[in-house]
Amino acid sequence: QRRSLSPSRHVSNDRGKSPGSASQASTEGGHASSAAHRRPSSPSSGSNGPTDSKKMKKEETNGGGGGGSSPLQNGLNRTSPKENGDSNHAKKEPISPRSGRSSASSTPALGHSKKSEDGNKPPTPKPSTPNGAGAAGNGPMKPGMPGAPFNLPGFPGGPPLGPGVPPFNAENGYRPPFDPHTAMRPQMGLPPAGKPAYSFHVNADSERRPVPFPADALMGPGIPRLARQINTLPHGDVVCAVTMSNPTKYVYTGGKGCVKVWDISHPGSKNPVSQLECLQKDNYIRSIKLLPDGRTLVVGGEASTLSIWDLASPTPRIKSELTSSAPACYALAISPDSKVCFSCCSDGNIGVWDLHNQTLVRQFQGHTDGASCIDISADGTKLWTGGLDNTVRAWDLREGRQLQQHDFSSQIFCLGYCPTGDWLAVGMESSNVEVLHCSQPDKYQLHLHESCVLSLKFANCGKWFVSTGKDNLLNAWRTPYGASIFQSNESSSVLSVDISSDDKYIVTGSGDKKATVYEIMY
Repeated sequence: QRRSLSPSRHVSNDRGKSPGSASQASTEGGHASSAAHRRPSSPSSGSNGPTDSKKMKKEETNGGGGGGSSPLQNGLNRTSPKENGDSNHAKKEPISPRSGRSSASSTPALGHSKKSEDGNKPPTPKPSTPNGAGAAGNGPMKPGMPGAPFNLPGFPGGPPLGPGVPPFNAENGYRPPFDPHTAMRPQMGLPPAGKPAYSFHVNADSERRPVPFPADALMGPGIPRLARQINTLPHGDVVCAVTMSNPTKYVYTGGKGCVKVWDISHPGSKNPVSQLECLQKDNYIRSIKLLPDGRTLVVGGEASTLSIWDLASPTPRIKSELTSSAPACYALAISPDSKVCFSCCSDGNIGVWDLHNQTLVRQFQGHTDGASCIDISADGTKLWTGGLDNTVRAWDLREGRQLQQHDFSSQIFCLGYCPTGDWLAVGMESSNVEVLHCSQPDKYQLHLHESCVLSLKFANCGKWFVSTGKDNLLNAWRTPYGASIFQSNESSSVLSVDISSDDKYIVTGSGDKKATVYEIMY
């Protein structure tokens, strides 16, 4: 049975949390400063107050996974970033090879006695060709109810928490999966070295080790120090899609049935400068892409049509509509030359659209469930897609064929291809972020999210990327090994994210019906 991918499924109920500011990891005298890396002191963020015995007990109950650890330390107490751990406990661990493909139906439900071992299995690239047959669709959308992949709590078909997260292992400092019932479970001891590690390297032999971060992991040109919240945009509906203009003047937020345009050059303004009525009024916008010239906006969502907007006219207007056979579009990508649009469809197909002639010129077929996310290489020759069939696939756009397939035991919700090449970051329903090398078997596993990873975006310089989740977190990571640069705790699930083309601003869209604009400080 296919589960739907709806905004409503992944908006948290935690209304009591106050948003926290982003904090950066820093070093002093060759040692990591623990105070600089405390998470905001909200109930879910696992703040590590030095004298609060209740909080200390909670961290112990969670197996040390409370998030108060220094990002730079990667789970090790009082060490420089280069060391990342007690050498006595960073031993190799054999990992069983991946066996066959897994599907959405194989994801264990919450409380299942057998834990998934997705984190212990590197995804093996598989040369593959499309099967030539269209995948089955997700079925019709229910009126007034968000579709896949972000169903809100209380709706049927919600996901289990934490499938695909490996079991806690005190010896290697593994971060435990998020468990809302930890108070009812026996306490787990902390790893011998103190805090648990969160970044692991898996090599060609399937051996997993905590990552020894280089001394300059959080230094150098192009690496942020922190992100400062500068504006809140009250959209009024769950914000499932966001993007920014170049130069950074306008922010576009997509919610239910409309896209709102905000002029952030006037920070005090709380009203949009325009509102674009898209799709149907009760259907969520799922993706919005602005062409580089800033004159055309492509909108997709829970409808069988893509809307092409002319923003250069005195009043923004729909220039054309592209009709698909699928009931919904979950994600969009635009080719570097702005001539082609790619749409991830709920039936698993990838539509290839000629924007000039407004026609469907090709479909990539291979995903056996909804295609949820997409990115394209900077040279426009390769496409990456992720799906609810637990696979990530690479496509050759010149030859029109599938190049690789990576299998996981968790649904894929978001991905991003590094603009400078080599690395692909993948966000999963299981809470994992994995960074795969595009031509070698090496990969990194990152474990700071405590629930589904809902969106992901690389900075244009390629040196860092951000991910957001149902756990209300915005995480910034160093490419490729995942040293935590900064973290911000918002007040609700963060469903969408974008980074400005000059890497100076971040915008997020959240379940509490607003978008947040951050200024990146270097």
